[in-house]
Amino acid sequence: MDHAIPPHYFERDALAVARDLIGVILLVHNTGGVIVEAEAYDHTDPASHCFGGRRTPRNSSMFGPSGHAYVYRSYGVHWCLNFVCGRDRSGHAVLIRALQPVSGIEIMQQRRGSVPERKLCSGPGNLTQALGITGELDGKPLTAPPFGLVARSSHVDVVSGPRIGITRGVDLPWRFGIAHSRFLSRPF
Repeated sequence: MDHAIPPHYFERDALAVARDLIGVILLVHNTGGVIVEAEAYDHTDPASHCFGGRRTPRNSSMFGPSGHAYVYRSYGVHWCLNFVCGRDRSGHAVLIRALQPVSGIEIMQQRRGSVPERKLCSGPGNLTQALGITGELDGKPLTAPPFGLVARSSHVDVVSGPRIGITRGVDLPWRFGIAHSRFLSRPF
């Protein structure tokens, strides 16, 4: 894969990784697209699943190693994909919120039904459904199949703002994205 993301890419804090993931191509079983929106979480963040270092069976993948997937079911309804990062295994992850679909669009449409292409991967639950992601991928390395990550090939203008759908840590500007992308889950 041209310009694949190396494993050490994830050995940084969640804020740096989240910002740098915008514009990267994410593929799962050759379906996917350009990451246009992501959110950072770490153990100091009251909205994080590992706030205060509390490890549970659900969040154990978030504690590392970096460069692996943390996949969990949200509200018992849909799966969410996170990229584990950091060096200290204290719980850093980036939630992938939205993609601009570019590969395997027909397969994604079959999985999601008759929704407009703009909404195929808009929102964490829609994204995982479109890519066929389930809890079976929890803890799997992001730098090996079925995952594929390709570095962005050009500069993108990244903006930040408050995260979405949380009740704690709402003032932290830890949501990153491409400002005017029509594939965002919600505008900045």
